[in-house]
Amino acid sequence: MMQKTFGMIKPGPIAAKEAGEVIRLIELNGFNIIRMEKRQLSKQDAERFYAVHQSKPFFGELVEYITSGPVIIMALERENAITEWRNLMGATDPSKAAVGTLRKMFGENIGNNAVHGSDAPETATLELGQFFPDLR
Repeated sequence: MMQKTFGMIKPGPIAAKEAGEVIRLIELNGFNIIRMEKRQLSKQDAERFYAVHQSKPFFGELVEYITSGPVIIMALERENAITEWRNLMGATDPSKAAVGTLRKMFGENIGNNAVHGSDAPETATLELGQFFPDLR
């Protein structure tokens, strides 16, 4: 089943000049990038994006990191896109991520883990809607 999901390359790989390699691997893994934009998130955008984590102790760190530099936001499409994107990203903690995953290759630590992806169809709809309202 063709499916859309939201993906983001976080500030770390962009600052390290590794975003092109991340994009190359996304395409090599069968994803069609139907929309992509580099932008600087405002604190308000970041707080809205991470609202689900607002009550958690690491919320401030998430917002600070995601606003520390530009991000690349993407609308990705392929069969089973949500599951396949999560598989390509790897575990949230890069030290526990499988070899060959984006977080293993480009993540620094659990807070600076290189990429973000929607975890469910509902989340994908919300996240795509925040950044690409016409693609929900």
